[in-house]
Amino acid sequence: MNTIMKTYILLIIALITFPVVIQANTPLDSTIVSSKKFTIVLDAGHGGNDPGKKVGSVNEKDIALKVVKKIGALLNKNPDIKVVYTRTTDKFLELHERASIANKAKADLFVSVHCNAAANKSAKGNETWVLGLHRSDDNLEVVQRENSVILLEDNYEEKYAGFDPNDPSSFAASLLTQEDFLDNSIEMAANVQTKFEEALKRKNRGVKQAGFAVLRLSYMPSVLIETGFITNTEERNFLNSNAGQDKVAQSIFKAILNYQKNRDINNFEVEPVDIEEGNGSQIIAPKESVEKASIVYMVQIAASSNEVAAKSYNFKKLPEISREKSGGIYRYYTGKLSNLEAAVELKKRANNAGYDGAFIVVVENGVTRRL
Repeated sequence: MNTIMKTYILLIIALITFPVVIQANTPLDSTIVSSKKFTIVLDAGHGGNDPGKKVGSVNEKDIALKVVKKIGALLNKNPDIKVVYTRTTDKFLELHERASIANKAKADLFVSVHCNAAANKSAKGNETWVLGLHRSDDNLEVVQRENSVILLEDNYEEKYAGFDPNDPSSFAASLLTQEDFLDNSIEMAANVQTKFEEALKRKNRGVKQAGFAVLRLSYMPSVLIETGFITNTEERNFLNSNAGQDKVAQSIFKAILNYQKNRDINNFEVEPVDIEEGNGSQIIAPKESVEKASIVYMVQIAASSNEVAAKSYNFKKLPEISREKSGGIYRYYTGKLSNLEAAVELKKRANNAGYDGAFIVVVENGVTRRL
């Protein structure tokens, strides 16, 4: 190979690799990150050879699927939300498969839709369940019915080893594991019941707790919604109608939006700035800082599944960065202030730095709440 040809090849290689070298040495900016969509897994209960509760020609599995598709269609109009379905056709899914879909999607919320049933044909109303202990015979009856699908699964003894839906102690460990999610699950369940009561004008049977396998295996805030009783003639006709399904879907959709609005407003995939602390990093003290106070104001600037150092240089040099973990989410704050006016000013500063969704939280006696 002659000298001119070698020089030409080396020049091409240099031109190709030069931008990569430059990029590798360029510090990252923690505000230039991809927004993480709020991911919701919608689970239509039962399916395939498991019809759920069946009354005449009306199957629980069909109503659940139609309602879930309507909820998904509404949510898909929101560009900040990602919808994942456990099923979109009439097929059988094992309970652990439903939970696995949600876990793999790293979902922010799991919503399972069902219809209720009772020997008493006059029983009616809506109720929403979260994971908890069986506290009454009525709770146990619902749990046994919804968990009975396990018996249709192959090798269910191995898949659900140690889990007995009739024995609260068999899933007590799961309650401890998912304790971080329980408050959020209850909040979402309460949203559903409120929206049902407003729009459907039906009996509000409240938020309840029991040991549903699909909730036990889902590691995120999770609810199981009993939309009404198909054993009640009036409610069965309502749930089996297109208008009724629209109203139920709209109510759950609004409950989800309300839940999302009050969750992680600034939900980023945060990346660290690629510099050493003290090297070009100017850490600016807040106007007013407190060490000990009964009420402390902070500004939440980000929430992410990524854990990065709670350092000013990672967050556009905002002051006094702190980090808390709840479930699988890390929340990042700036400031610890005793004065609300100072917190308002710090929020404006965070907005100007690129954190458009920043909001103020209040810490009072160890309890954090959004202002």
